[in-house]
Amino acid sequence: MATMKLGSKPEIFVLEDLTWRCTTELESDVVVEVGEMSFYLHKFPLLSRSGVLQRMISEYQPPADGGGGGMCTLQLDDIPGGAKAFELAAKFCYDVKIELNALNVVCLRCAAEYLRMTDDYAEGNLITQAESFLADVLANWKDSIKALETCEGVLPTAEDLHLVSRCITALASRACASDAAAPLVRNASVIDKDALWNGIRSDDTASAAAAAAASGMDWWYEDVSFLSLPMFKRLIQAMEAKGMRAESIAGAIMFYAGRFLPGLKRDTSFSNALASYGADGSGGGGGMSSRNITPRAASVSAPSEGDQRYFLEEIVALLPTKKGVASTKFLLGMLRKAMLLHASPLCRENLERRIGAQLEDASLDDLLVPNLGYHVETLYDIDCVQRILDYFMSSTDGIGTGYTSPALAEEGGGSLGIPQGGTPSSSLSPITTVAKLMDGFLAEVAPDTNLKLPKFQALAAVVPDYARPVDDGIYRAIDIYLKSHPWLSESEREQLCRVLNCQKLSLEACTHAAQNERLPLRVVVQVLFFEQLRLRTSITGWFFVSDNAAGGDGARLHSGGAIVPKGAAAIAGSAQAEADSDVEGDAPGGKESITDVKARVSELEKECKSMKQEIRRLGKPRRSWSLLPKKCGFGAKVQQAQTAMSGK
Repeated sequence: MATMKLGSKPEIFVLEDLTWRCTTELESDVVVEVGEMSFYLHKFPLLSRSGVLQRMISEYQPPADGGGGGMCTLQLDDIPGGAKAFELAAKFCYDVKIELNALNVVCLRCAAEYLRMTDDYAEGNLITQAESFLADVLANWKDSIKALETCEGVLPTAEDLHLVSRCITALASRACASDAAAPLVRNASVIDKDALWNGIRSDDTASAAAAAAASGMDWWYEDVSFLSLPMFKRLIQAMEAKGMRAESIAGAIMFYAGRFLPGLKRDTSFSNALASYGADGSGGGGGMSSRNITPRAASVSAPSEGDQRYFLEEIVALLPTKKGVASTKFLLGMLRKAMLLHASPLCRENLERRIGAQLEDASLDDLLVPNLGYHVETLYDIDCVQRILDYFMSSTDGIGTGYTSPALAEEGGGSLGIPQGGTPSSSLSPITTVAKLMDGFLAEVAPDTNLKLPKFQALAAVVPDYARPVDDGIYRAIDIYLKSHPWLSESEREQLCRVLNCQKLSLEACTHAAQNERLPLRVVVQVLFFEQLRLRTSITGWFFVSDNAAGGDGARLHSGGAIVPKGAAAIAGSAQAEADSDVEGDAPGGKESITDVKARVSELEKECKSMKQEIRRLGKPRRSWSLLPKKCGFGAKVQQAQTAMSGK
């Protein structure tokens, strides 16, 4: 910390109780009272340095009753910095040694202005000396932070003298210079590697990159987190005006909010949050209102609910509007805190919109927002998640967020969002992630017996069908809900299952659904029907291959013994076609393929038999269900398969 020594004489002041006395041979002839403190001084040193004291002494009229012992008594209760600042000013008048530093220079500068200690009364007076030292203070980051903190105790004089703005400008300029150099330092190793053919970088560049990596670009977050909210806001606004990146500004705001708001994180209790602030309670100066409270002062006494609510609303308004600069985890933590503190509807809506814009980055644990409303029905706030999901879907316009509409998804590759090339569309990845997140959320809230069917169904229906490549997640959520709500009627169960696409269930889910007594019978029939269709398609493909394998004009044998349908060889390249032709003449490979076909048909027959048994278990007439395989074309194909296999 920078310091500046003034004066040449040794200490001559002695403190007795609440009285400062000057231990010189001359008796004091003036008393200056500052609050509860009294200073017994001499007129001449004060007259020669201060214009205000000169005027007050000349205008002083002793009381008519002769009280005060004939000594001149002056009142300076409103001097900036109080008794401490006047003590330094008085010692300066006596040329006693004093030391200026970042913690007292602002108060001393304001006191000197109040006392009018200009060069008109003495050359090199206190104002000149303080201004000279302030230039050194503002050239150092740490000293500037300390000077700005002390400005709190001498407002509005510090504002009138532009001390606050000077400190903020110095801090903003230094932080912005570091922020502007951050991308260059991050890319330094890549640039050097490309520039030097042998990949060797210079020692200077290597050390700079290492220093940057060690220190990090968020080195100033903790320092500014001890400022009061008004000072912090002004500093952030100054940084924005100077062009600092939104990511850095958001990082500083998140760090600041984490220090001030107790319990912002899910795993942080109120007492732990207060303990994390530290034991130093020397925040701003006297006269601070509750809304000027600093995180440093918050460690002494817990901030009230009103202070926390005001602080949270101001922080939310201060966040940059750019998407993604504030983490979704932080925004959801702020939303939980906003509900706990009953923040304004505008503040909550702001947070919900921000979360909705980047919902794909949220985690399931953070999305479980407790229901803290006045009329609590469910354990978690379903309406809040519904609004967030609606904001997410309203932003999927294909322009600003890169999402794809259902029509474009169907043109690209059907209801699953798979383009013609066979690769999942990258533009659908956010909404697919959100669909998976919502399925997990529905599974978590489904056991809540107070969760009404319309609300559960409405939330499940917001996510479009094309966003779910597989419906196993939503099926699991529906099954949990049906298990926790056994009183639902058959029509209500069918209504709930309308959001389920049975064609997109995996084999494991189909097997579970076929045995699930909680599902409506219509849904079970659909599951079995589509599974039969899958088996029919598989068997048809295998028999088509086996019928054409002997002729050699349809399917071809691959080197691994697998068989592909007719036309598949035409899609492959010429090299693959030649390899297939070589394998085609290999007799042992053909025998192995016929064996594979037999084994596959046997497996499919077992699966069909198992499904028929499950259907009979449901209690329907056997004859009516026996027609289903025939309608699907399984009966004739199975008989043909058995005949063909026995003949061979």
